[in-house]
Amino acid sequence: MTKLLDLSILCLGTLVLPLFFSCGNKTEIPEWEWPDSTNVSDTAIKPRYIWIDAAANFPDYANSQDNIRRDLTKVKDTGFTDIVVDVRPTMGDVLFKTSVVDQVKKLDVWEGNQYKFYERTASWDYLQAFIDIGHELGLKVHAAINTFVGGNRYLYGLGDSQGLLFRDSSKKEWGTTLNLTTGLVNVMDVSDDTYTTKFLNPVNEDVQNFILTLLGDLAKYNVDGIFLDRCRFDDLTSDFSDYTKLKFEQYIGEKVTNFPNNVVVSGTEAYSLPPTLPKYFKKWLEFRAKNIHDFVVKARTTVKSVNSKIQFGVYVGGWYSTYYDSGVNWASPKFDTAAKFPQWATADYKNYGYADHFDFMLIGAYAAADQIYGSGEWNVQGFCKNAKALLMGDTKFAGGPDVGNWSVPAGTDVTTAVTNTVDACINSGDGYFLFDIIHVKKYVYWPYLKNGIDKYLSTTTK
Repeated sequence: MTKLLDLSILCLGTLVLPLFFSCGNKTEIPEWEWPDSTNVSDTAIKPRYIWIDAAANFPDYANSQDNIRRDLTKVKDTGFTDIVVDVRPTMGDVLFKTSVVDQVKKLDVWEGNQYKFYERTASWDYLQAFIDIGHELGLKVHAAINTFVGGNRYLYGLGDSQGLLFRDSSKKEWGTTLNLTTGLVNVMDVSDDTYTTKFLNPVNEDVQNFILTLLGDLAKYNVDGIFLDRCRFDDLTSDFSDYTKLKFEQYIGEKVTNFPNNVVVSGTEAYSLPPTLPKYFKKWLEFRAKNIHDFVVKARTTVKSVNSKIQFGVYVGGWYSTYYDSGVNWASPKFDTAAKFPQWATADYKNYGYADHFDFMLIGAYAAADQIYGSGEWNVQGFCKNAKALLMGDTKFAGGPDVGNWSVPAGTDVTTAVTNTVDACINSGDGYFLFDIIHVKKYVYWPYLKNGIDKYLSTTTK
């Protein structure tokens, strides 16, 4: 997750600026036509997920099990069936028991008209409290981690940067190396207002083993599922370390001269690729997707070896046409990406689709509040239709809105939009997903969500 502005500037698992830019100026976003696949034949009652971000909700839950019970009761009464509790925020420390990284002691929050730190003084197990209370109420409880992150450098005069990369200078090379217009630079050497969340290098085997150990410890809890968030590269600028360059050269079987320009020219943006691309550009995207795919295979094995009954899942943004920016192919390996997107996908890119390695997927269907029904990217229902076509039955999924960060054009009935997201998403896939509980509480969306869920339940064969 990213920081909140007035507890609302929060965007799950991806860059905030492209999202706002996309919703505000759709002419910059390619619209792709997909088969209409809204007729979901499965009549079983579908799950309804609500996400609980760690940082946004920290003042409410860090020190109060009463507040957890109060809000989870509301979640249950509204008609949600599943909660997803973020237990590893972007600064990279954790809210569950493990011996390999520190516990979260404080997180940055918006209070009044300024950012400040909120401290956790309680000693009880944060995740276990959600599990115990959630299960008592009849909710399924899933834990989520921000995967390839290792620290935050805070803005707004807060100071006190946090996370493994700041505590342990020997781990600096775990941090991703960025391909910026000023040259190649380790993310820990970026001190301006960009790249304040310090990503790790997903290619680095030591980094992968560190995350796998965390997942093994997390799987010891009696959670119903584990979801990976930010299981990706930061964006198209990463990773360009010597380590990753060598791995890429081994992958393609030749040396790369004029690195990185023969791979990715700095300043290249996924939303506006130039007509002529560098020699290795498409192969580089394939290589990145392979590394994330192969890590996912390891992660699934790790989780299932501890508890085979845990549902293994992932969150991704629904904008597949540009998601290569993050180094992820979340489609089925049966989906021929190159046939649909020949500009950037190799014939082998499809081989690293990872949908078949997950039990469930959460899709960020993050469009504007006046874009609920339709087809194609950048409307809520369209994201879900696209996902169904991309996943090809390899895994079940639930799409849904970000009801705190979406743009709300003048004249939009936002409460009706909230209600309609349930119908638009749940009838286009295998469930419903909403981000984030903090927004529902702030804008009091509970009754409008309940209306949508009740409408769905009233028309579903039980």
